[in-house]
Amino acid sequence: MAKVVKKAASDTGQVVLSIDIGGSHVKILTSDGGTERRTDSGPDLTPRQMIDKVKKLADGLSYDVISMGYPGPVRQNKPVLDPMNLGKGWAGFDFTAEFGKPVKVVNDALMQALGSYEGGRMLFLGLGTGLGAAMVLDNVGQPMELAHLPYRKGQSFEDYVGERGLVKRGKKKWRGHVFDVVNRLRAALQPDYVVIGGGNVDKLDELPPDSRRGDNTRAFEGGFRLWRDKALIV
Repeated sequence: MAKVVKKAASDTGQVVLSIDIGGSHVKILTSDGGTERRTDSGPDLTPRQMIDKVKKLADGLSYDVISMGYPGPVRQNKPVLDPMNLGKGWAGFDFTAEFGKPVKVVNDALMQALGSYEGGRMLFLGLGTGLGAAMVLDNVGQPMELAHLPYRKGQSFEDYVGERGLVKRGKKKWRGHVFDVVNRLRAALQPDYVVIGGGNVDKLDELPPDSRRGDNTRAFEGGFRLWRDKALIV
């Protein structure tokens, strides 16, 4: 049985701004609460354009530090590659310098995973434009690039369970492939439980065994926990 992780005993009192960057929208929320704010992103969005949009979205909000969920691999707090569904210039970009506030950048799937975590060994899978993946192993967060691993007929997991697979094969076959992929990854990675999130999880009328439904808004909570939950290591 998965153990429950307690909130950090010491809260710095810092207000965290969580930024969730997606292929369609950039969304923000602060740890002070309130309502999610969003703006369009799109295939030409550069990091400086994103920063300008976020600053406009956050007008009137007070925050001390920033968490950012980025749709791609991250190393040493910076994107490694430009994302598939946004513009150029993201790799190596220094967000702390541009925002003028401390920024923690993690893969977007990992940020949602951290917000969904309830202890033990958790596998997170995000069904959206592609396939996001992360694990949290006894409080240690690990982003995973599983989407492009070979699956069938020379194609990847993402080709079958991402948006392209849904459109190409229809909802019934897509659901079958989702169940198959989840079962394969569970057998390989041996999690205690699986959280399935992303925008397309709502298209599943039932879930694979030992799985629960995620919620995209948990990405904001993951961003807050990056600063507030001292038990987590990322």
